[in-house]
Amino acid sequence: MNALVPLPVLMPVLAAGVKILIGPRRPVLKRAISIVALAAVLGVAIMLLVRADRYGPQVTRLGGWPAPVGITLVADRLSAVMLAVSSAVTLCVMVYAFGQDVAERDRDTPLSVFHPSYLLLTAGVCDAFLAGDLFNMFVGFEMMLMASYVLVTLGGTMARVRAGTTYIIVALLSSMLFLVAIAVLYAATGTVNMAQLSWRIAELPGPVARIAEVTLLTAFAVKAAVFPLSMWLPDSYPSAPTPVSAVFAGLLTKIGVYGVIRAETLLFPGGHLRRVLLVAALLSMLAGVLGALVQIDVRRLLSFTLVSHIGYMIFGVALDSAAGLAATVFYVLHHITIQTTLFLVAGLIDRRGGATSLARLGGLARTAPLVGVLFFVPAMNLGGIPPLSGFLGKLGLLRAGLAQGGPLVDALVAGAAVTSLLTLYSLVKVWNQAFWSAPPDDLPQGDLAQGDPPQSARAARLPAAMVAGSAALVVLSLAYTAAGGPLYALCERAAAELLNPQTYTRAVFPSGGAT
Repeated sequence: MNALVPLPVLMPVLAAGVKILIGPRRPVLKRAISIVALAAVLGVAIMLLVRADRYGPQVTRLGGWPAPVGITLVADRLSAVMLAVSSAVTLCVMVYAFGQDVAERDRDTPLSVFHPSYLLLTAGVCDAFLAGDLFNMFVGFEMMLMASYVLVTLGGTMARVRAGTTYIIVALLSSMLFLVAIAVLYAATGTVNMAQLSWRIAELPGPVARIAEVTLLTAFAVKAAVFPLSMWLPDSYPSAPTPVSAVFAGLLTKIGVYGVIRAETLLFPGGHLRRVLLVAALLSMLAGVLGALVQIDVRRLLSFTLVSHIGYMIFGVALDSAAGLAATVFYVLHHITIQTTLFLVAGLIDRRGGATSLARLGGLARTAPLVGVLFFVPAMNLGGIPPLSGFLGKLGLLRAGLAQGGPLVDALVAGAAVTSLLTLYSLVKVWNQAFWSAPPDDLPQGDLAQGDPPQSARAARLPAAMVAGSAALVVLSLAYTAAGGPLYALCERAAAELLNPQTYTRAVFPSGGAT
């Protein structure tokens, strides 16, 4: 069964190659290939999760080469559950993209470009989660980022190219920093295999280990959009097509968080940079939510809330406790789904209301009640209204913080509570303005922003696939609430496994040769 581990990476790559060979024709066949490939990835991810939870980490050594010489892929509880949720999200976003016709009917974004790029991005995400060594994780990051460079600039409009340029520059800088961190660790230890690094880093002189840790965490923090390394995000994500911005918001930042979790539990256990991470978490929460408060565009508002909620995840990692890590894993899974859903619904609002600026929206509760439901449920979930999964994750983080105590941790607990309230306020502002206020029928044509559709183009009919993709993610988020107990218990087992690195190293080196 360990042969299943490479399939989440291989299947999207093979599907992308087949679609490139097919060319720009046969859109129905291309849709079928995408759905089958992503559904197969989801099925394999669920099987890996069941096996990893029942039997321990699933390990595959590609080409039969033993670690650390060959490439090792590892599916433990953390990577398997991240893989399963990410696969479900990418599948739903692809369904949404079919309805929006991101590629099929737009001459600037042909089908032959969007779908292979999206599948390669999916493969990169899967490879980053399953990588058993830092260099293969870097390769997964680069697969994902190369595809994202294409997706973020689809259409070639001025706004997308400008935002994409910022995104690409920041991504390249973070990748260079990641590569420097890998080089430092390899020069100091002679390996990039994470299981072997967990043994050898402990033998390094303190200053060398701290330099490597700071460099690696900085690279991951840029990718995760941890404040103050997050200023690129609110300008980059809102400009992309809706399916692209949704999957970026839901997944790409969480890969950075995943890297931080791996680094702080497997490579550099002991919480040496705990105070730095706590401060970064608090600043991310407050800076992100304060930025959201002053936004009048739905997508930019959601981008700032994304930054603020990354702070919750870093908070849990910085606590360096089983309770904090369990709450972090749960909150990451919740946030992948909720943030993706909200960006997709923002696309529905754009299509139905003709804009995403709150100054140009109103009356959607009457004209598009289904969109109202699809927005209200994830909005309340992100705001932490009980008994939804957002409340469960935040409650777990607050309880873990209060149990640990200390002035800085107590300040973070207070900051997390304030951030939750301000997040709720920001989303209620959108709800009131877009859905319940009077529609701006008398808005002068000259007041429309460049690129906004004319008033006569508003109230467009919503394609069924767009609604279905959004609704599926809303249902998935509600499933987290309905199965909150078992899911949280799984996250607790994943946290216990993370705090016991020997489980990981024994799976990769059964003979005990990690040293």
